[in-house]
Amino acid sequence: MAAIKTNAMRILDAKNIKYKHYEYDPETTDGVKVAELLHEPREIVFKTLVTVAPSKNNYVFVIPVGESLDLKKAAKTVSEKSVAMIKQKELLPLTGYIHGGCSPVGMKKQFKTFIHESARDIDTFCISAGHVGNQIQVSVNDIAELIGAGFADLIC
Repeated sequence: MAAIKTNAMRILDAKNIKYKHYEYDPETTDGVKVAELLHEPREIVFKTLVTVAPSKNNYVFVIPVGESLDLKKAAKTVSEKSVAMIKQKELLPLTGYIHGGCSPVGMKKQFKTFIHESARDIDTFCISAGHVGNQIQVSVNDIAELIGAGFADLIC
């Protein structure tokens, strides 16, 4: 059986961006447990969170799996009064991804994205490959450049 090729992976291939693909049990949804399954430190495994502001603008934040998004810091980063997590049912129509398989690469629309500043201290990190049970380890700088992401203090 051939390995899955996700939209995010196809985009990286088209841009000649190298990555390592991991597959794991899709029943595993806890990010810290995913890091254990990948045999990677949880500090380099990141999750992708999608928010909405009162302005109706959506923003994407990519943070380590063991951390929580500080909504006040996130709002300040994007110059909004506040941001809130979008409802789970809104994720697929908005991004093309489902909960547990949301990648910052290959969303239906490229939203303003920020990666937690700790990623500046590492060469590669693991992010969702865009399908539950699949992760990719890729250069932080390559992803930031590809999606036009900034870096900010985003966690509690």
